[in-house]
Amino acid sequence: MDLPTSNFSTILMDLKTMLGHDNFSTILFYTPCVKVLCSIICVILLLYWLFFIPLNWTWYKDQWEDDVNDNGINCNSKRSAINRLRSTRLRNNKELPPPYPNGWYGILESSKLRAGESKHISCLGEQLIVFRSQGGEVYILDAYCPHLGANLSKGGRVIGDNIECPFHHWSFRGSDGMCTNIPYSSNIHSSTKTKKWTSTEVNGFIFLWYNVEESEVPWNIPKSVGVAKNELIYLGRSEFYVNCHIQEIPENAADLGHFQAIHDDNVVCGYWNQKRSIFSILGYHKWTASWNCTDLSHVAELNISHTFNLFGKLKCLRMNVIGKQIGPSYVHIILKSPTFGDVEIFQTIIPVEPLVQKVIHRFYSSRKMAPITKFFVFTGSVMFQRDMSIWNHKQYRSNPMLVLEETPLKKFRKWYAQFYTVNSKSFQVANNHDW
Repeated sequence: MDLPTSNFSTILMDLKTMLGHDNFSTILFYTPCVKVLCSIICVILLLYWLFFIPLNWTWYKDQWEDDVNDNGINCNSKRSAINRLRSTRLRNNKELPPPYPNGWYGILESSKLRAGESKHISCLGEQLIVFRSQGGEVYILDAYCPHLGANLSKGGRVIGDNIECPFHHWSFRGSDGMCTNIPYSSNIHSSTKTKKWTSTEVNGFIFLWYNVEESEVPWNIPKSVGVAKNELIYLGRSEFYVNCHIQEIPENAADLGHFQAIHDDNVVCGYWNQKRSIFSILGYHKWTASWNCTDLSHVAELNISHTFNLFGKLKCLRMNVIGKQIGPSYVHIILKSPTFGDVEIFQTIIPVEPLVQKVIHRFYSSRKMAPITKFFVFTGSVMFQRDMSIWNHKQYRSNPMLVLEETPLKKFRKWYAQFYTVNSKSFQVANNHDW
């Protein structure tokens, strides 16, 4: 019995000596079993991040080549960058189409709105409140109370399917905007209501139907079968603010000539001055693209065949891309890779101002594809930022000089023109809004 006691006493003495040592943490770290344990924990955390934590890529800052102004001040905030660029381009706004085309707009991600919660959304020249009932239904109303103008989303309470104004506790029903309760009055006239907006929730977004022609019937937004059945799960997103007219972004799909000019350089080269990058020796992307209208008048389709030429010789990463442009602001992208499998991407454009677009991409795939999907979030974001470096500094040309090979651009503009109508708010009128 003395032997175990003696051994235990020895261990305690050794531990006491280590704890009193000035370099105890260094000694502990270099103990073999501790190093192995730390390595295992790091690997587990890395695997957990790769497979279970969605990647969120946001880009708000002005990180273009003109970061410093004439006074030597670094203007790198989103708002200062947008205001600076806008002021230099509004001098030539006569060519711009109406800033708010008719159609569906994904104004909020479903995950951003919990049951019993409301959000204030400013977009399309409108001020809106989006709220979710306790039963999970989503409703969109005008944000300001018709009584005395309080913002329903700032302190308002969701009660059942109603939103209660924080100012006088008037309640408005989400399904039709009707006032259902005034605490101090039983005399509620049928005209006491606020505007109710048509909405739907699909593919991870809450969509608003915006159309200045009230007689227009909304078309259906197709559901992704894989997402609906939970075969494809949410694995990441990207978010950008772009200083351009909304039409310029979807028009990129029909501008087939820009793929070689901007997107051939490998993603490791970055998004700015990629032609000068030392990483260009790694290889380049090769794109073969076509753009066409479809049988559905509001849907157009981009088809891309992609390969990566490693060191300019070895062809790999073969992939087919199908991008369905559904209306003026929504795109459903399907990446089909024989090596990795399928990835679905949903892109929405939200005009927060006439020349400021908020663009969101949401990425879905199977769990086993999570690591490679993170790579697609990165590559897609770099490619999009290359386009942004052009959009943020260009002017819209209503009558551009085109060559024969750019026929798809003419077809696109004719197709996209259907989303403008005689009552569409002109750029001049929309820009006079008191932002």
